[in-house]
Amino acid sequence: MSAITISDAASLAIHGAMILAESPDEWTRTTELAERLDASRAHVAKVMQRLTKAGITESSRGSHGGFRFVADAEELTLLDVYEAIEGRLEPPVCLLKKPICDGCCHIGGVLRRMNEELRDQLAGTSLAQLIAQGRVKTP
Repeated sequence: MSAITISDAASLAIHGAMILAESPDEWTRTTELAERLDASRAHVAKVMQRLTKAGITESSRGSHGGFRFVADAEELTLLDVYEAIEGRLEPPVCLLKKPICDGCCHIGGVLRRMNEELRDQLAGTSLAQLIAQGRVKTP
């Protein structure tokens, strides 16, 4: 089990944006994205519409439509994609299931530093950097 996880929607957004950014001039149908991402068409469509609303992709209806990448992959960070789906990445209040601190958290500094490191890593990684490391695998 991983200590840090992100939602399925944020994961789909990051992977979907990478797939589209590899071929920014091409339209990719939702069905094809769903197959490549091994996810439901409805969930992929919902996530991609949120990326469109954020200006990362654009969409077109019809038989030749779908989604395509319109952002600058050099400038777009993983944090941008994550926050387009999840909202602003805020410091955690408490990761423990049953906090016992009575308002004086003894591990708060650790959690704050972990959150800052995660934010820094996401903000410091562009989509172009990930794409340069290798193409997105298809199932």
